[in-house]
Amino acid sequence: MLTTPKVEGMRAFAAIWFGQLVSLVGSGLTRFALGVWVFQETQSVTQFTLIAFFATIPGAVALPLGGALSDRLDRRKLMMLSDSVAAAATIVILVLATFGRLEVWHIYIVVTVQGLAGAFQWPSYLASIPLLVPKQHLGRASGVTRTGRAISEIAAPLVAGGLLAVIGLDGIILIDLTTFLFAVGMLLLVRIPKARQTEAGRAAQGTIRQEIRSGRDYIRTRPGLRALVVYLAVINFAFAMSQVLVTPLILSFTDEQTLGLVLGIAGSGMLVGTLVMAAWGGPQRQMIGVLAFTLLLGVGLLVLGWRPSVPLIALGGFIIMFAYPILNGCNEAIWLRKIEPDLQGRISGIRTVRTYMTIPYAYLTAGFMADRIFEPLLAPGGALVGSVGQVIGTGAGRGVGFMLILAGLLPITMAAVGYVYTRLRLVEDELPDAVDWQYAEPVIE
Repeated sequence: MLTTPKVEGMRAFAAIWFGQLVSLVGSGLTRFALGVWVFQETQSVTQFTLIAFFATIPGAVALPLGGALSDRLDRRKLMMLSDSVAAAATIVILVLATFGRLEVWHIYIVVTVQGLAGAFQWPSYLASIPLLVPKQHLGRASGVTRTGRAISEIAAPLVAGGLLAVIGLDGIILIDLTTFLFAVGMLLLVRIPKARQTEAGRAAQGTIRQEIRSGRDYIRTRPGLRALVVYLAVINFAFAMSQVLVTPLILSFTDEQTLGLVLGIAGSGMLVGTLVMAAWGGPQRQMIGVLAFTLLLGVGLLVLGWRPSVPLIALGGFIIMFAYPILNGCNEAIWLRKIEPDLQGRISGIRTVRTYMTIPYAYLTAGFMADRIFEPLLAPGGALVGSVGQVIGTGAGRGVGFMLILAGLLPITMAAVGYVYTRLRLVEDELPDAVDWQYAEPVIE
């Protein structure tokens, strides 16, 4: 018989966060190593970006189901199951790589399974935060939850670049598996209380399909929240362009060691951004933080694509990764504060799939546009060599740079539109804060 977990409240949040942080670093090592392996094997931006596409699309489709289940089931156990499935998929990669049978299409299948597992893990994790963290600290907590990704963005590229030469892909995957076990171990130590049922939650009860629909209708009938979803979807498209294109951009004129260094510097921007958000908690009106740091993200994209210069690309990457967690932290704080606790799972599933669905489209279209359209336009003899090429340069990687510059115009435009559109700028006035649901019903072990 399992021992009843003792850790609760803020200590439980810290334990879960630390376990996920270690797991994210391990996953980041594998992600970096697989990305380098695929690009070096194929020399194709399209096949490289398809990894991210398959890792995202299936999981995004499953998010509403994962969110609805997280409102029904024990969120701690659901997270443990999700981590275990992701670890099993990683073992498949290890076996194939060990016996020299690894192919690109194998990676597509495995990352699809891992994406599906994440669709049940993330809503449970996010919906658990208000049950563990006092309402006045939700802005800081939303920043802290992203610190794990920030540290992964820094540590993984810096460490993986060197580890590849020493222990190879097999060794990196073994490290990843160890971090999965650590994350599950942390979850075994904690208790996540069950949210008390609210009037809104009671009215939304029904079948799984009805509960998924209730989350969709909740957002659809509130214009400010609906506009916020659309806004974040556009921002995520531009951000995803930077994430998927930066590796081909750097490798077009330098090696993977420099790639790891630049990605590490850029990742340090995310660490700084998450630490700022964790300490600050965002402005009193969180939407102002969303708009301001969206504008800064757009500037970072312009810098990233401007020239084939390692310092300039590192600076642009740092700006982007600094701004993104702060604008996202402000956004998360709005949802965590305004949504009833027993509706958090299904609504987080719906809004996440809608705001992040643009990411796989960015992954899918970025590779095609880079290989077939933009790179030829700025190659010797290309149609834009005498115009755009005179400003940003020509040759390998310059088409990708031009794509990033165009992507940077999207956040800048959205920040201006968001400020002018009052239903979005004043979205926090649309709903009252949810009730204080701390110390809700305990989970029965």
